[in-house]
Amino acid sequence: MIFDFYIFIYSMKFPTLAQWKQFFKIISRKEKLSFLFFALAASASAIALIAIFYRSHTEIVPSDNGVYAEGVVGRPHFLNPVYADSYGIDQDITELLFAGLLKYDQNGQIIGGLADYKIADGGKTYEFILKDGLRWSDSTPITSDDAIYTIKTIQDPSYKSPLRSQWLGVETEKISDTSFRLKLKNPYAAFLESCTLKIIPRRAWQETTAASFPLSPLNLNPIVSGPYLVKKLNLAKDGTATSIDLERNLAFYGPKPHLSKITFAFFDDYESLASAFKRGRIQGFTPSNQTGTAPAGTVSYAYSLPRYFAIFLNPETNKAFDDVQVRTALAYATDKQEILNAALGGLGAITDSPIPSDVYGFAAPATTYDYDPQKAATILDADGYKQDTDGLRAKTINRKPAFQFTRTLTKGTTATSDTKELQKCLVREVAPDLETNGNFGDKTVEAVKLFQEKYRKDILDPQGIADPNGEVKQATREKLNAVCFPSGDQTTALKITLTIAGQEPFATAARIIKTQWAKIGVTVDIKAVEMTSLERDIVKPRAYEALLFGQALGVIPDPYPFWHSSQKTDPGLNFSLYENKDIDKLLEDIRQTTDQGARNDLLKKFEDLIAKDEPAIFLYNPSQIFIASKDVKGIRTGIIADPGRRFSNAVEWYVNTKRVWKNK
Repeated sequence: MIFDFYIFIYSMKFPTLAQWKQFFKIISRKEKLSFLFFALAASASAIALIAIFYRSHTEIVPSDNGVYAEGVVGRPHFLNPVYADSYGIDQDITELLFAGLLKYDQNGQIIGGLADYKIADGGKTYEFILKDGLRWSDSTPITSDDAIYTIKTIQDPSYKSPLRSQWLGVETEKISDTSFRLKLKNPYAAFLESCTLKIIPRRAWQETTAASFPLSPLNLNPIVSGPYLVKKLNLAKDGTATSIDLERNLAFYGPKPHLSKITFAFFDDYESLASAFKRGRIQGFTPSNQTGTAPAGTVSYAYSLPRYFAIFLNPETNKAFDDVQVRTALAYATDKQEILNAALGGLGAITDSPIPSDVYGFAAPATTYDYDPQKAATILDADGYKQDTDGLRAKTINRKPAFQFTRTLTKGTTATSDTKELQKCLVREVAPDLETNGNFGDKTVEAVKLFQEKYRKDILDPQGIADPNGEVKQATREKLNAVCFPSGDQTTALKITLTIAGQEPFATAARIIKTQWAKIGVTVDIKAVEMTSLERDIVKPRAYEALLFGQALGVIPDPYPFWHSSQKTDPGLNFSLYENKDIDKLLEDIRQTTDQGARNDLLKKFEDLIAKDEPAIFLYNPSQIFIASKDVKGIRTGIIADPGRRFSNAVEWYVNTKRVWKNK
């Protein structure tokens, strides 16, 4: 039977081309329509099957031919890791141009970058091994000499690198062309963050003196190790930089970036930048107000940074802050959520300590201060700060003199304690250069004469004495006691001057704080200072009563520079001039403990102690906002060490896509 079927098939004759041409002539109109319908259906089915097959066996991936332009206010000065600050244009662009010895992964953890590492000697020795085949953008090898040269340049005070404090006391030792050691005097758990350092090529820089270093053309056209290199710095007719074009660095050791070109366009103000964005000239920018309001057709990205903002209270300029009850009342009188919502559009998290829980994952401190103005008022009442008829608070205390002069003092007197107190008083009143050595000599006599002349109406005139004599007898003693060691009732009004940067979101936050504290009878005067002079004229000399300011921690937190008593003066960052021996010991132990579990226990203990003492009113940890066109894909958010690190995954950004066959 099967054999007969094959004979039948073989004997069949299929129509010739000429016969096919007669096909539509011999069938009816109805048959023609049916044939066409089924022919089209078959074609459509075939196309659909092909499309389904293609889609199921291919995938969409980023294309490597996209370009991206970002707008920034200002212009670059140093595309050089030795000088680039942690914030600003220089740091942003440097992130794309240079690779670090170590780097942060997508979870904010530190991993190998140009080098892998190992730690020895109880955390005092770090050994680095450079990866194979590393090259600078000019194709020369990256060696351990480059890393050592970069570190020594930073350590040299004549180069004035802002990174110098991170590298003081670190010794370098070359092992080979591809390996080296760094030695610390004491273990330092956060040292790995310093080792995310981006290095520069020794060969290109070694002949440049410290004086010429900031002037070198390499600061704007560097030899680099990162995913991009400088293609062109575009200048206006007057020589002002208008933009900078970056292109792929073919010598980069990491994955090839999808974007073939990145441009940074420079603007004088945010109004010009916003206009350029509307016209499509740029595709991304960091907004000035940081509230996350994104224009149509864009995406607002929120990054979490290890930083916090607080109101730092200076007890040396406002004695009320010496009183823990006053600090506690102010904390209860502060509605942090209202401040965050109004000033930052709610983008961020409130914090009750200098260890933001949303960044480090710690539980809230044992002592917190939920908004409770009634409780704040009760605390102040109990502390003696009573409200007057206008609702303003003041405290009256009967102050006993700390010291009193009771004996006659003249030239040659050897009563050391009395003469020292006399000299201290005279220094404050009339003789700032007088030594307080306890010796009643000629200089002290002259200072007493100046004091007697200053208060002639109370000392000399009542006795009919024409000329001061420099002797401390009854009339002079009484005036010294009254001026230098006053006693009796003293009334102190609870009035605070709050210093802020004269811009948003600080202006809004300060207005809200003023309103909130007024509800409990605390008077607040707001002093707004331009950002350019705030740090130089206010923060460094500690010339403020209360300061609304931020502090940036590392991904590996080290609170020592911010709260240790040795850091009360510049360049320390202890803005509350806080001093606590228990806290000091904890901070020292935190620095030297390399076991993460034990270190976390110490950090938690520190957090609980300082929250209880409340030397500052901790407010919020704001998100860092970045806005980009919806066309820009691959941007990844999360915890970043500083704003420039949002470019750490820039090799994954793309604007175009393509289909490729899937790998089996």
